Amino acid sequence: MRKFLQKLLTQPVAKLADRLSSRPDKKRVDKALSRLYKNIITKPGKKGLVIPFDSLKDKFIIFSDQHKGARDDMDIFALAEKNYLTALNYYEEQQFFYINLGDSEELWENLFITIKKHNKATFESEKRFINRKAFLKIFGNHDLYWGNDPLAGVGLLQVYGQLVKIYEGAILQTSVNEKPLNIYLTHGHQGDLQSDGNWFSKWFVSDIWAPFQAYLKINLNTPANNDQLKTDHNRIMYEWAAERNNTLLITGHTHQPVFRSLTHLERLYDEMAKAKRTNHTAAVAEIEKQITNRNLKGDIVPDFSAYKPYYFNSGCCCFDDGDITGIEIADGFIRLIKWEYDDKKKSNRIVLEECKLDELI
Repeated sequence: MRKFLQKLLTQPVAKLADRLSSRPDKKRVDKALSRLYKNIITKPGKKGLVIPFDSLKDKFIIFSDQHKGARDDMDIFALAEKNYLTALNYYEEQQFFYINLGDSEELWENLFITIKKHNKATFESEKRFINRKAFLKIFGNHDLYWGNDPLAGVGLLQVYGQLVKIYEGAILQTSVNEKPLNIYLTHGHQGDLQSDGNWFSKWFVSDIWAPFQAYLKINLNTPANNDQLKTDHNRIMYEWAAERNNTLLITGHTHQPVFRSLTHLERLYDEMAKAKRTNHTAAVAEIEKQITNRNLKGDIVPDFSAYKPYYFNSGCCCFDDGDITGIEIADGFIRLIKWEYDDKKKSNRIVLEECKLDELI
């Protein structure tokens, strides 16, 4: 019966998803991001928390988009699990505050009872941050259930041993060189017609639409698979941040890391231009090789011709080679980091980009 329904309904479902998907619309995204930001500032504790911090003493790690699954063919987190667990061990030892930026559980394709069964190690590792009150969980569109179902907290109580409140966003507040700095954190699906509408549309997505896709085994995780949508969505997020002073925006959702408003590919083009100006032929050749590799993977160069360095994206914890990326805020710096396997399958932390927070003011 399922195969028959797949054949009959896959194309209509895909077309409907395309019409209602997270295809970005600037006005809708701007309105949704601004509304949430204002809500957190004026009514902290309802939609999100305001967290004051010392930029030189306090430490945060931001991961998103694990998409924890059932360890089956559709589980895109399975390869990355060891990197993720090693990273959490490191950040627990270093006493970081962990911000989980959404889509941690793949609840479009699985029931939570299934995810709970196959991800005991990750929940136990995350629990350590909860026990020392250093954990914040934000929901995304693929785990919209956490912010939509009044009984969702029961599931988290089962895995964490205590009630964990879920938020839509947060704002970290500090001062750098006596100037205020707000760091706005949210998953980044705001303005998504599927997942950011009224209570009925949210209920329909989490309780009807997602289970229906799961039953048919139709994976329409559009932002993760469509590079052009990644580019458009990141551009709109960047444009929102660029209109504000002393405010950084950090999201996930697109699975594409962004640091200081530039993707890794854009930064390679920038480095190549500098190498050409200095006639560094060996560096040009090496960078061209890296660019070719990125192009082969489908990366497209967005048009950030004149940019302000206010937008960041944590990437994801489910790359197809098992790598994970995230954002660290520590020691007065903000860093884009990657955890990857070496030839012996050992996990290693790599700093891809970093800059001082005072450079962003």
